[in-house]
Amino acid sequence: MPYALHQGDALTVLSQLPDNTVDSVITDPPYNSGGRTAAERTNRTARTKYTSGGTRTALEDFDGENKDQRSYGFWLTQILTEAYRASKVSGTCLVFSDWRQLPITTDALQAAGWTWRGIATWHKPAARPQKGRIKQDCEYVCWGTKGPVNPDANPVYLPGLFSASQPRKDRAHITQKPLEVMRELVKICPPGGTVLDFCAGSGSTGVAALLEGRDFIGVELSRHYARVAEERLRETLQQVSSPEEFILAGPEAE
Repeated sequence: MPYALHQGDALTVLSQLPDNTVDSVITDPPYNSGGRTAAERTNRTARTKYTSGGTRTALEDFDGENKDQRSYGFWLTQILTEAYRASKVSGTCLVFSDWRQLPITTDALQAAGWTWRGIATWHKPAARPQKGRIKQDCEYVCWGTKGPVNPDANPVYLPGLFSASQPRKDRAHITQKPLEVMRELVKICPPGGTVLDFCAGSGSTGVAALLEGRDFIGVELSRHYARVAEERLRETLQQVSSPEEFILAGPEAE
């Protein structure tokens, strides 16, 4: 089976994965940044924070955006620890972050056991300029390995800068990443290997993995977005191979 999608809590699902089975962890967790006060953190929804205008009514909200920085770091460390256990030696871990959460994200990566290897940049050409400020048109990918790098297992050369705008026409998630960026990132996983995304959202990491000849394990808390990811993964699998039965696992599966 090229992929499996679990709908449920990431920490619970990851604790059930076998040891040493994942080649690459590639994930885009809720950033939980930008809240200067407790009221901002607890009263603003993700949809209010990340969308504007008519877009707010078209995209489903999601939970997990109301932690303070210390809670976020503790939560991320717990999950990355389970992901570390489930990963193979020399496996890779890539975690998206914004500029505010870079320090806590790199701390969590290392506290979970990963060897921090650096930061790649995702440049967003369509970001709006801000009067009197430096334009905030980048997000980041913190990455590390489980032990030493093994270049012979996957002799790929990846850039440190990726430039692409968020999808607009077919956007399925509030914080959806560009497919062209994700297709490049999943190449850090050896061909035929397994990519894990414990914050799968609308399934972009999984779609990219399937298109690039990798297997995929996804975990998504939101029932709505798990259904969106299911549909996208089904369509992608039909595109790249003969249709196969889709697995939806977890406590909310039907």
